[in-house]
Parts: sequence; structure tokens; C-alpha cells
Amino acid sequence: MILDLPDLAAVQALGARIAVHLRAGDVVALSGPLGSGKTTLARAIIAALGHRGEVPSPTFTIVETYDLEPPLVHADFYRLERPREAEELGLDDYREGAALIAEWPEKAGGFAHEPGCLSIALEIAGSGRKAIVEPGADWHGRWP
Repeated sequence: MILDLPDLAAVQALGARIAVHLRAGDVVALSGPLGSGKTTLARAIIAALGHRGEVPSPTFTIVETYDLEPPLVHADFYRLERPREAEELGLDDYREGAALIAEWPEKAGGFAHEPGCLSIALEIAGSGRKAIVEPGADWHGRWP
């Protein structure tokens, strides 16, 4: 499914749409080039889940956690040099009972093989963005 995201309001609406259906164990895998809107979409999801306040980019911390419903882990794997580093960070421990928003998922070995993965590839399209959404098996019936 390809979605046009012409402006920030459209990105926020997509974030809200994802948040409504997000469950513990899910992964929202955000890929795309620098500046394509991965962190903006992650922030929209986190805000739609009820977080008030700043949502720092986890580019340097790599992992940020949020006490929301469901509990949420926001990870940015851009700085990883090899997928094994995600294990070394204790990613599985962070993910226990939580949903994961993963920026640069390919640098952590990818998550598309997981049934709870909602893969979203973001592309710059003129002054807006385009989202190519591929829901995993667990998202069928949840994702319109």
C-alpha cells in the first residue's frame, strides 16, 4: 500500500492510525534515506499514544523507552556497524512486553520476518513524503 504524505498533518494522521492498532510485541520498522521523515513519524506515533513532552531522536542513545500503553521502545540503529550490536545492547530485554519503533531496521538485521512487523519505507516526494506500507501477518485485520 502506498500512502501520500503531503505535509506534517498527514504524517501525524498516519502516526495516529498506527498508534490505535499498536500492540506489545509489534515492530514498526521505519526505513528510508536521511531526511525522509522516520523520526517525524516515530514522534507522531509516540504522541498519539499519549506521550506529552519532548521525544528526542535516539540517534546517539540508540534506545529510548516510554511508559505508555503499550510500553514502547524507540530505537535508531543508524550508528550500528553490524546487526549483532543490537543484541549486545540488550534489545530483546527492552522489547519484552513492549512495542518497538525501529529506525534503520536493516542495520539491526531487519524485522520484516516477524509477523508483528509493520514495515514502512519512507521516500521524499516533492515537498512531501510517500510511505510504502507492508503489514506483517499479525497486522492483517488490524490494518485497513
